[in-house]
Amino acid sequence: MDREIPKEEKNKLRNKKIIRFSVIGILCVAGVITLISLTRTGVKRKDLVVSEVDKGTIEVSVSASGKIVPAFEEIINSPINSRILEVYKKGGDSVDVGTPILKLDLQSAETDYKKLLDEEQMRRYKLEQLKVNSQTKLNEMAMQIKISAMKLNRMKVELRNERYLDSLGAGTTDKVKQAELSYNTGQLEYEQLKQKYANEKQVAAAEYKVQELDFNIFRKSLAETKRTLDDAQIRSPRRATLTYINDQVGAQISQGSQVAILSDLSHFKVQCEIADTYGDRVAAGGRAIVKIGSTRLDGTVSSVTPLSKNGVISFIVQLKDDKNSRLRSGLKGDVYVMNAVKENVLRIANGSYYQGEGEYDLFVHSSSDELTKRRVQLGESNFEYVEVRSGLQPGDKVVVSDMSHYKNKNRLKVK
Repeated sequence: MDREIPKEEKNKLRNKKIIRFSVIGILCVAGVITLISLTRTGVKRKDLVVSEVDKGTIEVSVSASGKIVPAFEEIINSPINSRILEVYKKGGDSVDVGTPILKLDLQSAETDYKKLLDEEQMRRYKLEQLKVNSQTKLNEMAMQIKISAMKLNRMKVELRNERYLDSLGAGTTDKVKQAELSYNTGQLEYEQLKQKYANEKQVAAAEYKVQELDFNIFRKSLAETKRTLDDAQIRSPRRATLTYINDQVGAQISQGSQVAILSDLSHFKVQCEIADTYGDRVAAGGRAIVKIGSTRLDGTVSSVTPLSKNGVISFIVQLKDDKNSRLRSGLKGDVYVMNAVKENVLRIANGSYYQGEGEYDLFVHSSSDELTKRRVQLGESNFEYVEVRSGLQPGDKVVVSDMSHYKNKNRLKVK
């Protein structure tokens, strides 16, 4: 016969079952939590660059691209059509004033110059000939005037004699009138010769000046030809480094074509480009910062191209330390042109995440080992800081390194 189980025993068995199931449930929940924690996307702390939000001043700037170029460059062009006979230097050589660089074929140019020298001599002789001919003609006219004056004096004496004889009754009225007519005619001829002499003298002087001016113009042209011929002796006009040379011996070169470039590689400047939408923020005299790698150099905008080309505006930055050892021709860098100052604003460190004013999704430390994505409104910037307009508070720690791989995550675990 079955024996009835006591009530205390039943309660003990029930409590054991409750405890067993409770432990199993707790272990399952803990396992699920642990599994979720283990499978959550994480990021290594050492891979993060964190910036703490603070208040301060931002010297607002616009960024541009820049290229280091020599502070001085001179292009040497061929002054004539010729061909290269010899090359004396190569790219990278240092040259001094007057150093021969290359030799052009000048035989034809020298022949033409000698012809011009002969023509100059011929023009000089012609000018002297014109002067002698004019003087001879004027001397002949001056002699004619003297002869005419002597004839006029004789006619005057004859007229006086005829009048005297007529007063004595020994002459006639017709003879007096004839003498008066001859005298008046001679006087007119004398005045005509004097006027003709004066006119001829002025014409001769004017013609000589015209020919002299033409001769002087020719001499200036000859001097220019001589200068061109001298320039064709390709020599260095200053102390510099030869950064380019046309070293193709026998190559035909046309007048005005580039044969060499001289550069001063001890001083540099920055040739910059910026989108024309920011053109109004760049002006001559503005302060600029040039960053080449980790090197930061101060400078000043010296000139701005007034026209936009292909959507960009060019400008030049003169560096204060234009002899810095980090500078090399052709190096590229980032240029920041300062144009305004904002004080007492929230700011975070600038970085690759910043692409201009607007909204950003940034990861913020919600705890020491967890990051939470937050929508943030960012404003203007400079090369160090970015203005925070909303979404962050002073003291918040924001990840400013590249987090593009986690753009679809809202939370990240810091490992």
